[in-house]
Amino acid sequence: MKKVGVIGIGNMGSGLAKNLLQAGFTVCGRDLLPHRMDAFATMGGQPMASSAEVGNGADAVFVMVMTGDEAKQVILGDGLMSTMAAGSAILLTATINASEAREIADGLSGSGIHLIDSPVSGGYPGAQGGTLTLMAAGSTEALDQCADVMDAVSGTIHRVGSDVGMGQTVKACLQSLIGSIFSATFEASVLAAKAGVDAEVLQQVFNTSSAGSVITKTSLENIIDRQFEDTGSHISTMYKDLTISMDLARELGVPLFTASIAMQLFQAGITRYPDSDNWSVTKITEEIVGARLER
Repeated sequence: MKKVGVIGIGNMGSGLAKNLLQAGFTVCGRDLLPHRMDAFATMGGQPMASSAEVGNGADAVFVMVMTGDEAKQVILGDGLMSTMAAGSAILLTATINASEAREIADGLSGSGIHLIDSPVSGGYPGAQGGTLTLMAAGSTEALDQCADVMDAVSGTIHRVGSDVGMGQTVKACLQSLIGSIFSATFEASVLAAKAGVDAEVLQQVFNTSSAGSVITKTSLENIIDRQFEDTGSHISTMYKDLTISMDLARELGVPLFTASIAMQLFQAGITRYPDSDNWSVTKITEEIVGARLER
């Protein structure tokens, strides 16, 4: 049975680890926060003292960190590449800039280690439930070799290209859409509140209309229940992802009118509520108009 590593065992990485263990893989992992390492050990994982130790003897390692700089740190230099064998694979499931993913690929050049650029979608529920959507870019050899470990954590795997960076590019396009849907849902909820619409009526209509989606459903549920923290969707992640989308748009000269407004709403949200989740952005408009949806 393959030995698989996970670096970054937070809301997303803990789900990867759990589902890999349930699939029967030997799983080692690393996180900077002791309580995450303790939880990982409790579920049956093998905590390691460094990224290099995670890579030692691993057939594949998932990297689920927050930023490109963190990904470079755990992969390059004395990180994973110092211990992983030629023919093994690193699955870059973190969402970072495509240019950063290509830098990592360049740094691994000559090592014989495969790099699969595969950011994910599905959030905390998808990670914990093993139903994530993977946007995987890499060689056919690497993707075929890692099909079993990818299947263990996902519901859908899209092979989006062979060049590292294409996975991140597709994810940036996706997040520009998701961020826009989030912000529109937040504003619609406040409009309804100000107009005196019953919260559950709005929820039922949204969920059964052509606009209904996992995003609108989850957003409205949390807004109506006033659940703005500890839902597994911290505002910092979506804020970071939108900055990546806007960076790509600027690089390519593409105007993103709607996504840029979403970016500014999330900027207001993270400034006002830095420790809260995505839905807290709604409170910015609620405070302006003096109305809010609740049960």
